[in-house]
Amino acid sequence: MPQTPHIEKHFTASDIVRDAVIGMADGLTVPFALAAGLAGAVSATPIIVTAGLAEIAAGSIAMGLGGYLAAKTDAEHYESEQQREHVEVREKPEAEVAEVEEIFQQYGLTSDETAPIVEAFRNRPDKWVDFMMRYELGLEKPESKRAMKSAATIGGAYAAGGFIPLSPYMALSSATSALLISVIITIIALGFFGFTKGRFTGASPRRSALQTVMVGGCAAAAAFLIARIVS
Repeated sequence: MPQTPHIEKHFTASDIVRDAVIGMADGLTVPFALAAGLAGAVSATPIIVTAGLAEIAAGSIAMGLGGYLAAKTDAEHYESEQQREHVEVREKPEAEVAEVEEIFQQYGLTSDETAPIVEAFRNRPDKWVDFMMRYELGLEKPESKRAMKSAATIGGAYAAGGFIPLSPYMALSSATSALLISVIITIIALGFFGFTKGRFTGASPRRSALQTVMVGGCAAAAAFLIARIVS
């Protein structure tokens, strides 16, 4: 009888989701806290909107640059370690063979069982280096455009998140009313964001939503209290 093909579905965009989480979480909480703190000090919403827009612009740029530099650092670290492994494979092959055998021993393979693999690696030094990078050092090769993608994702997510708590101040003239609505929609946005994140990552969407609301809510509350104390 014909067999149904076995198809495995794995989520492979963890870096993008991580960047989106970083940007969106900060974008939802920091502008919210700033606007809320200002709402307690001034009654004119144009001032709050202007300060909020300035914060969103500065925050998205700063967060994007931070993501870019972090990704570039990872890429430079990988290249440095890769060059070192090439030198060791070429100049200290026996030491590298011992390291390969040690790695496979963790999976229950003996030296005799590992010998054909080692011989194949000797004939393919580039693949040998790739193996050592992944299984000895635990490093994955970064995407060539990872830095730009990280910067755009974090910065864009921050800006998108920042406009959510700020939008009531842009639509209403009363700072007090805008603050109340901002609190409500920020909590809803955190829950929706957490639910969506759970669906993408394979975690329980409800649990992810609850965790995001609790963590984001605590962060926003702490930032709000600090902003109120300072103002």
